Amino acid sequence: MTLLCILLLSVLSTFVSAHKITVEASTKECFFEDLHQHDQMTVTYQVGEGGHLDIDFWLTDPEGDVLAKQIRQSTGSASITAEKDGRYEYCFSNQMSTMADKQVSFNVHGIIYIPEEADIVAPVEREIRSLAIGLLAVKDEQEYIVVRERRHRDTAESTNDRVKWWSVLQAIVLFSVVAWQIYYLKSFFEVKRII
Repeated sequence: MTLLCILLLSVLSTFVSAHKITVEASTKECFFEDLHQHDQMTVTYQVGEGGHLDIDFWLTDPEGDVLAKQIRQSTGSASITAEKDGRYEYCFSNQMSTMADKQVSFNVHGIIYIPEEADIVAPVEREIRSLAIGLLAVKDEQEYIVVRERRHRDTAESTNDRVKWWSVLQAIVLFSVVAWQIYYLKSFFEVKRII
């Protein structure tokens, strides 16, 4: 029963959310998380489609101070520990692009701080939290691999289509040249009569 209570408490003290958004050209998308002092938050993102697969990202505290900033990255991660209570903002900006919309997948992980001196936190719970954080990292890596696999598959299919159509064009040109050569050689052997 105690183990069940500890597991339930660790699940309640961790929040996770995954999102997929489209950031249109020349715009930015911002999101908020309300954190308390000593809470931890990690934002991981990756651009799946659009343009050069890059995006600007920044994370600010309640007073507007920039805590993390990444410019023109295709994938990234930012982790913070809240120093004050308030609303923390993170934004994805596609303002550098005038034509290409970008599709961004991102995850937000957070750990709600519970003081160590509280009787609630047992060594087993600390280990469960540690394992939960490790599992979240594995999940992020799997999502990254899925997006990369999709991108590589699209590239391979595109290359395959180009090779196929190039081969068809070469066959058409080859048969045209053969037909022309037969016609041209045939004209050498024709006898022309002059009356």
